[in-house]
Amino acid sequence: MSFEVVPQGRFDLETQVAHFVGWPRRGDSIVMAFPVEGWRGSAAVLLRQQGDQIHGEIHGASQADAQAAWRQALATLSLDVDGRGFADVGRRDPVIGRLQVEYQNLRPVLFHSPYEAACSFLIGHRITIQQTRRLRQKMAEEAGGAIMVDGAKVFAFPNPRALLRIESFPGVARAKVERLHAAARAALDGLLDRRRLRALPEADALEQLQTLPGIGPFFAQGILMRGAGLVDAVTDDDLTPRAIQLLYELRERPDRAAVLDIAERWRPFRMWAIVLLNVWVRNQPADVVGRRGVRNRAK
Repeated sequence: MSFEVVPQGRFDLETQVAHFVGWPRRGDSIVMAFPVEGWRGSAAVLLRQQGDQIHGEIHGASQADAQAAWRQALATLSLDVDGRGFADVGRRDPVIGRLQVEYQNLRPVLFHSPYEAACSFLIGHRITIQQTRRLRQKMAEEAGGAIMVDGAKVFAFPNPRALLRIESFPGVARAKVERLHAAARAALDGLLDRRRLRALPEADALEQLQTLPGIGPFFAQGILMRGAGLVDAVTDDDLTPRAIQLLYELRERPDRAAVLDIAERWRPFRMWAIVLLNVWVRNQPADVVGRRGVRNRAK
């Protein structure tokens, strides 16, 4: 099935892909493969941009799931949000305006679902980003959904029911497998539903996510911001204050209260502005960032 949409606000797919890697390509399209929320099956979505239009082709999904898969793909690229007001933030704040020009109004790219975000954080605990990606891909190939796209297979991460059938997996400690099972059960129970998490007060959502085994404050924040995709929120991390200090030419690194004060001018797109800040600072030399390892933690 095919779909198309005209983004509300400026958007460039190639810019998104350039800064958030990980999707294979088929010609001029990127390929997302993921379990579709509702957990009846998986889908592959081919996305390409022609002029102002985003075109999508859905493979592997039932007719009932195709629309849901399309909505999920749009949410992954923050295309389910009316971004026309983001330009106003840049006009109010010249720092953000300059970054919008430099990064072509880059939007946050999310995990395919809060469920996949939770699993990625759990798998990645105390290992590198590269190791995490390899393990996720291997789990997709061995236990996930295989979808045919133009005569070739692409693989989606195991859906919650498939994940519960994994009793052990090479490279994944037993304790992690148990925590992944808890995340799978939470997804089936609706705790990790994207719309539900977005609708909750932020503090309540973070508190509920921390009831999951292995999910502390940092991972809960990641699931909520990069899985559910809050638009108007401010992460509590190490990198954002450093980016603000450098870009706003402050003498000292701002504390949490100062970060929140500066971020008021970015409403109602505070998270989008923070993404621009983080992309900028991650591209600065390590001696400018001034803290070894901080860039990797924020990715």
